[in-house]
Amino acid sequence: MSAIILITGASSGIGKTCAEYLSSIGHTVYGTSRKPASTDKPKYIPLQMDVTDRQSVKEGIASIIDQQGRIDVVVNNAGMGYLSVLEYATEKEVRLQMDTNFMGVVNVCAEALPHMRRQHCGKIVNISSIGGVMGLPYQGIYSASKFAVEGYSEALSLEVARFGIRVSLIEPSDFKTAFTANRPKPEISVDDETYKASLARTSRIIVDEEESGKSPFVLAKLLAKIVQTKNPRFRYPVGKVDQVLSVYIKRLLPSRWFQFILRTYYKV
Repeated sequence: MSAIILITGASSGIGKTCAEYLSSIGHTVYGTSRKPASTDKPKYIPLQMDVTDRQSVKEGIASIIDQQGRIDVVVNNAGMGYLSVLEYATEKEVRLQMDTNFMGVVNVCAEALPHMRRQHCGKIVNISSIGGVMGLPYQGIYSASKFAVEGYSEALSLEVARFGIRVSLIEPSDFKTAFTANRPKPEISVDDETYKASLARTSRIIVDEEESGKSPFVLAKLLAKIVQTKNPRFRYPVGKVDQVLSVYIKRLLPSRWFQFILRTYYKV
């Protein structure tokens, strides 16, 4: 059955791939971006929306309801992150990551839920990260924002289940997308010797992992499965086998052991 789907952050990367794939298999997909759609006609319905602006979100979702009369699936995918030292993170950088990655989810869910409650059905899929399960070095604020998404989603799933609304988390490992090339540079460069060498080593590992990551098409197929499943699971780790395995290993090992593994792996 064809679904009316909203995917945030669909101008590139995972969001774009998911929007195009779901559209290709018969769903009606609205894909958002902060800027107006380019002259190239996408394979989904473009929707200008800034997830950090509640009014922009309200207007965007209202336009979908006006056109379709319902909204079946919301996919909160919009996100961004820095590679930077926590000690040097500026207030602007912290707010941008938290506003986009976490408050964006809150804004979209808050505006979509009244419509889903009236329908007495709907699915919310929040794109988290393995960085939302474990704190990653030099991606600390990004991890914090995704930890927030995890906690928010757990609580939300309890509150809305009685309305027939299902909440799921997708926890991707590294995927090969434009996220790496488009990652903004931190305002404060680290020129002292305290972090410089360590940051450089870890950054190379992170970038190499991203550039050798899985195709986002893998995640798009998983999302299609969730859309078509009556009662999807709450949590879906997906991606590189070793990185997905680390999610389960963390649950089994003492914290100090697991932190030692991360420090060794990332050469911190």
